[in-house]
Formats: sequence, C-alpha cells, structure tokens
Amino acid sequence: MHDSTADVLVVGAGPYGLSTAAYLRHHGLDVRIIGTPMEFWADRMPPGMHLKSEPFASSLGAPHGGATFTDRNPGWRTGRPIPLSTFVEYGRWFAGHIVPYTEEARVERIERAEGGGAGGRYEVALSTGETARARAVVIAIGVAAFARVPDELSGLPAELLTHSMDHREFGRFEGQEVAVVGAGQSALETAVFLAEAGARPQILARTERLAWNDVPVPAPSALDRMLRGPASGLGRGYRTWVWSEHPWTTRFLPDATRQHLLRTTMGPAGAWWLRDRVDHRVHVMTGRTVTAARESGGRAAVTTAGAVGSPWEHEVDHVIAATGFVPDLARIDILAPELRERVKARHRAPVLGSHFQSSVPGLYFAGLTAAPSFGPVMRFVHGADFAARRIAAHVAANAKAAAPPVETVTVLESDTAGTAGTAGNVGHAGQTSPHAPVNPR
Repeated sequence: MHDSTADVLVVGAGPYGLSTAAYLRHHGLDVRIIGTPMEFWADRMPPGMHLKSEPFASSLGAPHGGATFTDRNPGWRTGRPIPLSTFVEYGRWFAGHIVPYTEEARVERIERAEGGGAGGRYEVALSTGETARARAVVIAIGVAAFARVPDELSGLPAELLTHSMDHREFGRFEGQEVAVVGAGQSALETAVFLAEAGARPQILARTERLAWNDVPVPAPSALDRMLRGPASGLGRGYRTWVWSEHPWTTRFLPDATRQHLLRTTMGPAGAWWLRDRVDHRVHVMTGRTVTAARESGGRAAVTTAGAVGSPWEHEVDHVIAATGFVPDLARIDILAPELRERVKARHRAPVLGSHFQSSVPGLYFAGLTAAPSFGPVMRFVHGADFAARRIAAHVAANAKAAAPPVETVTVLESDTAGTAGTAGNVGHAGQTSPHAPVNPR
C-alpha cells in the first residue's frame, strides 16, 4: 500500500497512454502509468496484420527528438507497409526507454476521494490490491471496450458471432463458410486471413462498391501538392490536413458538422497494398444491408436487403462483425457509477475542454473517446502527440497552481561567499525542484 499521492495516474499503456506519460514526465510531474505496454496490439491483433497508416504517421508522442517510428526504423519510407510485429516492437522500445516506469497491473475502479477539493483527488483500486491516490487521472484505455456489433446481429448466439478483434488466428475456420460484415480495412483483411486459412469468406457490405486508398507518392511534384493538397496523417487534401495536424479546430465546429466529419473522414476503405489479395477466394457482396440474423440448425442465417429486389438470406457457419469501434462512456466500467454520472456526455462520449479535460476537474480522456470533441485523428496513432502535449501542459499548469508557496528567504551578500558554480535546478531545502523538466531518456 502507498500513502503518497501522485500528481497524475495514466490508465492504459498503448500509444496514447505512453505518449501522455512521456510528456507528463517531461514536465517534472510525479506520474504513474498502469498497464502492459502495447498489450492490445500484441494480444488482440492478427500476427500477419499490417498498419494502414504510413510510417511518418505511426509515431508515439515524445517531448524530444529521436523517438519517432522512422527514427527507430529509418528504412521505412512512405509506401512501405508496417508489419504489426514491427510496430509492437517500436512501442515496447518506447515504453522501455521513454516511459520505463510502467506498472503492469490493471485498474479495477476509479472514484473521487472524499474531500478531494476543486482540483480533484482520485482513489484508484489496482489489481495488486493497492488503492492509489492521484490528483488527476488520464483515461487512455484504447478501443477494446468499444467494439461495435450491429443490433441486427443480436439474434445470434455467442458461438456463431464474434467481432474482428476477437481473432488472432483463423485456422479454426478451415473449410467453413464465414460472413464478414463490413467494408473497411478490418473487414477486408479479415476476409483475406480467412481465405488464407482455408475458409470460404463472404463480405457483406452496405457500400455499392469497395473503396481502396490510393497508392502513396513518396515525393509528389509541386503541382500535385498544389492540386491535391498536402500529405498528412489522415491522407492528402487541405481539409484533411487541418483535421489531422490541427485537431483543436474541430472544437469550433457546430456539433452536427463535427459528427458529420467523424462519419465521412477516412470512411471504410482498404489499403492499396491489400487490394490484390482480395481475389477469387473472397466472395464480395456489395449493396447489402444486414437487417436480421438468427440461428438455424446450428448455423447462422443472416438476412440482407438491397436497394432493389427481395431480401436475401445467407446461411453460414459463423459471422464476424468487422464493424469498428464506437466510444461509449457507459462501457468504461472502471469508473465508479457516481463518477461516471458526473461526466457530461454527448453522443455517448465525454464532452471535453480544449485540454481534453472532462466536466469533472482532473479527469481527462485520450484516444477514441476524444474523437467526438477533437475529430477523426483521435481514432489513429497520429493523434497521440497532440493529445499528450495538451493534457500534460494542462495537468502541469494545475499542479503548479496548486503547489504550496515556497518560503522566501532574504540572502545577505556575505552568505553567498563560496557558492559560485553551485547554483542549479534545486528548490527548497536543496532538493531537486519537483517541476523541473526531466530528460525521459
């Protein structure tokens, strides 16, 4: 058990949690980060997966140079897909060298401590049995809690229905017919993995045709840059560049416009390098909307409707919903109910201020839960640096404002004799200042 109170506790050790912890430590704050580094990526994603983002847009956020993905992997340039294993290795290097104090435990409950004051005091129950205390908490739990399965599939039992994140290996489906619902990268790559494992996949997509990202141009001409817009973490285009590189601007948009932006920016599409692998082994049915599903003789019967014609019923051995992730405050069950109820929400996500703070002082949200406030880049690794910088600066400013004043001592000229060269980054009683920047290397 620990009696001390940390300045901030970060929940989650994925890209957003690690990045935020790095910036917080740079501000000289007492930080605890709880979680296993890159656990979701390593344990919930298929080993043969590749990242859709380009190398320059796949970096964690660090307050100093030498820690980007391309710094660690200089051979990766635009147009070269990043294998999952390479990205996980990079994230774990970051954890080991930039944030070496990660605690591989789990947060079980977060609640406001009695008498916490306006600045916020939190009690955090850990799987180790400890109840930690912190002045601020950052929720950076990733996407696992927010897997979306359409209500139309709810008639299927668990043994016939899974989400795409539930599968790392696909050998169990050899020889089976499997319906994959969706048209994005996850759906297309899942179908390819199924085909390569000997299954018979069929894609059920609402879109009238599959969309594919363009092959990136490593060094576009000046004319191309002028016509198509600059490259950014979300692709090419002027508006895309704004949402990607200046996500603070989305907070000034009307709510309806911001929600439209989330729905339409980086819509369902496959990576250019995956296109040739979606071959004759994958049966693609576009323009089909799932309307119902039921069990039929131990198999799944999925009903779809098109723009014209009668509904179709597809009988398959299993259904995989590759339908993405949607933030939902109600699913963050580590928040005590009374604390969760105090968080102002809109569209089931927390409403965040300009520094990612919720309506409860000292409670911050990063990653997917921040997308309804800061736009689509928060769904991708590329948004981690912006979120981390904003959160850390705000927590540091609040910590400094709440710190007790340092006693002022009048120093006589004679008292300074012989002390030349000893001045440094020290505070009261000769101790290192708690707010001095710390080199996280």
